[in-house]
Amino acid sequence: MSARSKARRRALEVLFEAEARNTDARAILTRRIAEDGVNPYTRELVGGVIDHQEKLDEILSTYAQGWPLERMPAVDRAALRIGLWELLYNDEIPDAVAVSEAVGLVKDLSTDDSPEFVNGLLGRLQRLKPTLLA
Repeated sequence: MSARSKARRRALEVLFEAEARNTDARAILTRRIAEDGVNPYTRELVGGVIDHQEKLDEILSTYAQGWPLERMPAVDRAALRIGLWELLYNDEIPDAVAVSEAVGLVKDLSTDDSPEFVNGLLGRLQRLKPTLLA
């Protein structure tokens, strides 16, 4: 597993824990940094998702036809936010890699239906990317 793949997984864990405990993700990230260190890309992902969460959630809610965010598994929400953040705000990551990595996260950590759902939604958003950034 590459360093960035590990960073994505750690970011998902932080975002998932924050939502499950109804607490601030930055506080959890700060604690993890102090306890055992965190890859700089994990910090970038968590910070990026937090900074843009309102826009990310608006887009996901708009295009996840028939699936309100609160109805999605929490792991899927976190993976979708990470994948969409990478699609829209990180030019270093190829779009196909952002989608593939998000799918990989839910394949390992979520329901049997999640990989297909995440792939379909992020794939659609990838095609719509120029209009989403306008």
